[in-house]
Formats: sequence, structure tokens, C-alpha cells
Amino acid sequence: MSKSLKNISVVASATMVSRVLGLGRDMLVTAVFGASALASAFYTAFTLPNLFRRLLGEGALTAALVPTLHEELKARERAGAFKLVNQVASWLFVVTGALVAVMMVALSQVSGLLALGRHWGMEADTARRFLEAADLAILLFPYLVFVCMAAAFSAALQTLQRFLEPALSPIWGNLSIIAFLGGAVYGGWAATPEGRMLWLCAGTLVGGFLQMAVPAGALMREGWRPRFDLSSGEAVRQIVRLMGPMVFSSAVYLINMAVSRLIGLSLNDSAVTVLNLTTRLMELPIGVFAIAVSTVIFPLIAKAAAAGDWTNLGNYYRKGMRLILVINVPAAIGLAALATPIIRLLFQRGEFGAGDTALMQPVLAVCAVGLPFLSFVNLALRAFYAQKDTATPVRAAVLSFIVNLGLSVVLMGPLGTVGLALASNLAVVVQAAYLQWHLVRKHAGLGFSHLVRDLAKVLGAGLVMGGVVVAGWRLWSHAMPVTRLTEILGLALVISGGAAVYGALLWMLKIEGRADLVAVATKLRAKFS
Repeated sequence: MSKSLKNISVVASATMVSRVLGLGRDMLVTAVFGASALASAFYTAFTLPNLFRRLLGEGALTAALVPTLHEELKARERAGAFKLVNQVASWLFVVTGALVAVMMVALSQVSGLLALGRHWGMEADTARRFLEAADLAILLFPYLVFVCMAAAFSAALQTLQRFLEPALSPIWGNLSIIAFLGGAVYGGWAATPEGRMLWLCAGTLVGGFLQMAVPAGALMREGWRPRFDLSSGEAVRQIVRLMGPMVFSSAVYLINMAVSRLIGLSLNDSAVTVLNLTTRLMELPIGVFAIAVSTVIFPLIAKAAAAGDWTNLGNYYRKGMRLILVINVPAAIGLAALATPIIRLLFQRGEFGAGDTALMQPVLAVCAVGLPFLSFVNLALRAFYAQKDTATPVRAAVLSFIVNLGLSVVLMGPLGTVGLALASNLAVVVQAAYLQWHLVRKHAGLGFSHLVRDLAKVLGAGLVMGGVVVAGWRLWSHAMPVTRLTEILGLALVISGGAAVYGALLWMLKIEGRADLVAVATKLRAKFS
């Protein structure tokens, strides 16, 4: 477990840099475009290739490829594994390339559909937002090819126990976007919002290529050589069989997300932008730690499942879940408690004003409550995939889609953007409960009975921390004038103090897993002393 914690720390550190750069990217985009219809059109357009990426790349493909690569490594060593990587990458290039071509042609016909919609009573502003999103999606769809290939290369590296390069890969994409949009604004490359948007799209495409190139280079250093190979051995067929239900599950998730974005785009100019910025803030605790834990734990539970070692599979699952909850429960409480100053500090500048901050605050507070459940689902799905059970995640995704769609329609009228956020988070709660119930039905060792005591300790310590954070911020804001510098200092002090209180309480309550953390700290101290 100490080695796993070390790998988690490596992935989390690299992911932290990536997420911070991603936050900086969105801060720049928000300062330039605000919560405007053009910004919402970009985020909607960028959602489409990203959702197909989850459909064909990071979700189904990774979950099917990692266990199969483990089997190839065991049976045919690296030569067999690298041959499989070439076969998968070749087929992925053909499929995603064809999909990009089809989607670009289909999106070019949206203007005709919108004209028909106008005839049937669609508002002019709504039609304009949809047309802008379709035009930008045509430019951005080639991004799909790059990031799906990147997912395959990253999965191969994770199988070889190389976690740093896949975690670093998104950094280059964020840097590319920042460089291109920064040049358009501050370098004078474009003077109009439309011109700056074109540079933003160009930076996104270049960034996608770099995201593919970085893990590909790392894989080549491990001995892999790229070959175009469309043969289909038993291993490829096994991946396709495993991916089939998972692709359907991801397709439900894709439709779910697309519907949420389209509903938001039809609601008003700012809804999609607000939801996207909220997602970015949520990705910091999820991406930095929860996904890092899942990335490192998944090969371990996949290996245990392949060996039929249900005892270790349960142990790894519970340890990973405990680590996720220890971080994400206080992160959720902190985000909800400090939503307004965090939004004001990060985004309220340029075209993003105080009114936009007030609009986003309740959305972030609602989404923060769902944060632990999102993290939970991420690991629970991998526990199913490790056992090659792809049917249960499909049913869970369908249930989540039905709940989200139904609640969105009911809540968007009275609650607006907050209603959409509430609907999506309640759907995740239902999905998490469904997945855990079925995990326990499969293997009692995957139950939470061993975690109930630790969860109570985490919740108790988190609530005390939340009280300390709220009281500390009120005292600071009453004592100090509201400036950007005082808010930075105040948030730094309050968050650091809250984290110290939370950590001390967990230590005093003797939460399980302390020994692993002590072992890692001892090794690091011995290494650098």
C-alpha cells in the first residue's frame, strides 16, 4: 500500500499542476468572454468531442484495455502487449477519424434545422446560440482523434506502472490554449471577440495534438514502436466485447451530458458557462486526488480480479474509497462554505461581473454536496470493470440519465441554472447507491461495513472544519477591506487553518490508514536526510 500511496502522490501532484493550469485557462477565457452567449457556445461545442472522448477513449477503452494488457504482459510479455497497443491505436484512429468526418458534415446542416425550429416558434436568441455552438463544434471536432489516441497510450503506460506522463499530458493542452488565447488578446493577434474565439479553437487543437504526443513519446522510451496494424486477434476481439456494453453505458452518459448542456443553452446566455466553471472547480478535488487514487488502484484491483483474489480486491477497493472520502468530504464542505469568495477571486474580472458571481454561487454550493458521490462513482465503476462486469454500469447510467432528465425538466423552470445543477447531482447520488448495492450483492467483501466508522470520523471532522472555516472567513471579512490581495490572504489562512484542524481531528480519532501514511513519511524523510 505504501507503493500505491507513492504512485498516488505522483499522479496527484502532476494532476494538481494540470488542474491549476486548467483553472488558469478558464480564468483567462472567462475574463475575455465573460458569461456571454459566445462563451456558452464554446463550452457546448467543446463538450461534444470531450464526451465522445469519454465514449471511445478514457472510459470504455481504458477500462477494457488495462485488464487485457495485463493478460498480454503475463502471456507474451512486452512484445505481445506492444503489438496489441498498435492494433488498438490503428483501429481507434480509423473509427475516430470517420466519426469526426460524419459529425462535421452533420453539424454543417444545423442551420437548416434551426430555420425549421424558428418556423415552429423557437426564439431568435435560442437559435443564435445553437448556431454558434454548431459552428464552433465543426472546428473543434478533430480534437477527438488526438485525445482518444492519447487515452490508449496513457492506458498502456499505466499498465507498465508509469503514471507520471499520462498525468502530465493535459498540461500541454492547457498551456497551448493559454498561449494562443493570450497571444490573441495581449499580443494583438485579434481585436474582435469572434477573432479571439478562432484563436482559442486553434489553441485547443494544437493542445490536443500535444496531449497525444507526450504519452506516445514516453511509450516509445519503453520500447514501443508505432505500426499501423488493422489485424484483429483474440485480444482485440476481447477488448471489443468488453467495450460494447461500456460504450453503451458511456453513450447514455454522453446523451445525459449533451442534454444538460442543450437544456442550459436553451435556458439563457450564461447557464452553460456557469455550469462549466462550476465543473472546473469541482475537478480540482476530483481530478487531483479521486482520479489519482482510481488510476493507481484500478490496475491493482484488475490484477486481483484476474487472479480471483477477492480478498485483496476488497481490501484495495476499501482503501481507495477511504482515501477518496478523506479528501473529498472536507473539499465539498469547504467549497460550499467559501463559494462566494472563491468565485469572486478566481473569475470576477474583465467581462465576468458581480452579477455572474451571484448567479454561480448557489450552483457551486449545490454541486459541492455531490462531490463525494462523483468521486465514489469513479472508483465504483472501475471495481465493476476490473471484474469484467459491464452490464451493471450500463443499467446505472440509464437510471442516472432518466433521473437527471426528469428532474431537469421539472426543476429548470422554478430554479433555473440551480435546478439543472441539482438534477445532475441527485442523479449521481442515485447512481452511486445503485452501484454500491450491486457491488455488495456480488461480493460481501466490497461492502461499506468496514468504512462506516471511518466515514463517521470524516464527517464529524469535516463539519467541525466547516464551522471553523465559516467563522474564520466572517472574522476576516469584517476586519479587512475587500481587495484581491486581502481575499487571497484570507482564503489562504482560512483554508490552511481548516485543513490543519481537520487533519488533527482525524489523527486524534485514529482513522484507519494512519500507518500507511506514517510509512510513506518515514521513507521520504530517510531518503532526503
